[in-house]
Amino acid sequence: MNPAHDIPYDPTLVLLTVEEAARRLRIGRTLCYRLIRNGELESVPVGRLRRVPAEAVPEYVARLRRSHRHIAAA
Repeated sequence: MNPAHDIPYDPTLVLLTVEEAARRLRIGRTLCYRLIRNGELESVPVGRLRRVPAEAVPEYVARLRRSHRHIAAA
């Protein structure tokens, strides 16, 4: 059993760890870091840590949906 999956969703979090953002997106941690590195998913440094603003996750999904609609309409 993976204890990381037992962490409940907390809507009050302002900044997410990369792992939390990846879990919300249902992707792996490595892919999440790649999205951050490519500038597709916003992140901010907090000291030596990297955090993803909570609102960046739905913004990323909205961009994906707009992109998909544009491709499907073409």
